[in-house]
Amino acid sequence: MPVNLTAPKPADLHPVPGVRVGIAMAGVRKANRKDLVAFVLDAGTLVAGVFTQNRFCAAPVQVCREHLATGNRDGQEGIRALVINTGNANAGTGADGLARARRTCEAAAGLLGIKPTQVLPFSTGVIMEQLPVERIEAGLPAALGDLAVSNWAQAAEGIMTTDTLPKAASAQVTIGGKTVTVTGISKGAGMIRPNMATMLGFLATDAVIAAPLLQVLAKQAADASFNRITIDGDTSTNDSFVVMATQQAGHARIDSLDSDDGRTLAAAVTQVAQQLAQAIVRDGEGATKFITVQIDGGRDEAECRLAAYAIAHSPLVKTAFFASDPNLGRILAAVGYAGIADLDQSRIDLFLDDVAVVTDGGRRADYREEDGARVMKQSEITVRIDLKRGGASATVWTCDLSYDYVKINADYRS
Repeated sequence: MPVNLTAPKPADLHPVPGVRVGIAMAGVRKANRKDLVAFVLDAGTLVAGVFTQNRFCAAPVQVCREHLATGNRDGQEGIRALVINTGNANAGTGADGLARARRTCEAAAGLLGIKPTQVLPFSTGVIMEQLPVERIEAGLPAALGDLAVSNWAQAAEGIMTTDTLPKAASAQVTIGGKTVTVTGISKGAGMIRPNMATMLGFLATDAVIAAPLLQVLAKQAADASFNRITIDGDTSTNDSFVVMATQQAGHARIDSLDSDDGRTLAAAVTQVAQQLAQAIVRDGEGATKFITVQIDGGRDEAECRLAAYAIAHSPLVKTAFFASDPNLGRILAAVGYAGIADLDQSRIDLFLDDVAVVTDGGRRADYREEDGARVMKQSEITVRIDLKRGGASATVWTCDLSYDYVKINADYRS
């Protein structure tokens, strides 16, 4: 059961002018399920992407990087379509996988009258199996025939794998007297410790923004959202986060993210990205708890992230949360092995929501285990550590580790 997460309502997802979305059942892995999604973008749309840091990256990731580097220079001959399939990751497939990813681009380009380099392919699903590209080619006419500006909720369904619910979010802000829309979808429930983004995330806006800024905006948004989540500590071979800007909102072009307009847009993009990232954690495989890990008092953000991820990745910590067992020494142990070489344990404070557990490195005299147990039973919990080394902070979102996580991943290919 997802943790305090519901399916998005289609009416709450604002269409983005310049973006049309189509969905089809291509039978990539299983029959009678939505598994093929196409985005078609108006000419002039700018596209930026952030991809997995896993060196064993999937074929579509490699092709996306190539196409973004060669086909997105001026916004006129840039990226015009995205094709996403679920059921097969096309990872660990060698030269044949690259050829099949390129065939996907060629098929979409032929139907749309554009160049193959103007298409970005994305795949998610089982690793090291041959991509049934002929099924994608056969399904593309139906996906393109379904194109509509209002299909965001259906597209969120069409990119799911082990997700139990589709994930989508939308926001609108005013820039230069014009309404600017930001809408996005994501997927992911396991193999989540994105060393950049999530397994798949797609976000579009009609904002008018200078081309060099979009990549900066995408990276900033990923760092504040998808780079702050973990379910099981595994970095996927296919992680991709794409931001599209159609330039159709009608306000003056944003030439700096440090301007008032730039900050307004960045805040809206980050808000939507964080909603999408947190939805992935809430729908984590077998998750029963949504946990915020906040580290304060670091010398810099990097060491705060080390401590936060050490806690969030620990199987011992995560299983204690699943059992609602306030075995909180596991949290201190994780901070201790996080890799902060000169950490002074005698200064550390630990809080579990409103309960002060540890002060100056030792159990507080007035801490009662029943208070810790009360918090541990909640579906949403905040763990806060104060390192007392400086003014930096970092936050990571994670979930517990349950019996169902093992069941889901043991049965994943069946």
